[in-house]
Amino acid sequence: MDTKKATTEYRLSQWAKIIQARLDSGQSIKDFCITNGISRDSYFYWQRKLREAACTTLTESEVSKDIVPGGWMQLSPKQVCSAKGTLDIEINGCNITVNAETDFELLKQVCRVLMSL
Repeated sequence: MDTKKATTEYRLSQWAKIIQARLDSGQSIKDFCITNGISRDSYFYWQRKLREAACTTLTESEVSKDIVPGGWMQLSPKQVCSAKGTLDIEINGCNITVNAETDFELLKQVCRVLMSL
């Protein structure tokens, strides 16, 4: 790791502690900076840097969605297989047989009617 990157990360961690201390104190930024001898410009500069670092980390984690968290298992995508069988649905004496050739729009309409009963 190069020195500049290490220094920046160290400063970010120190300022994260300072900003958290300000939040925990309940003081306004102005009062906290005066009490602790911190320049308001420095406070806002490092607050912005911390937010940028957080956004960068979030973006990087979204890009690497292929990585499976520890304890989890990568599942293969659902394979589409042709349905050769049929599904028989019986509701209150009404029988419906569904197979690969069934019109799904008609099936949706039938289901809506049955749910409204």
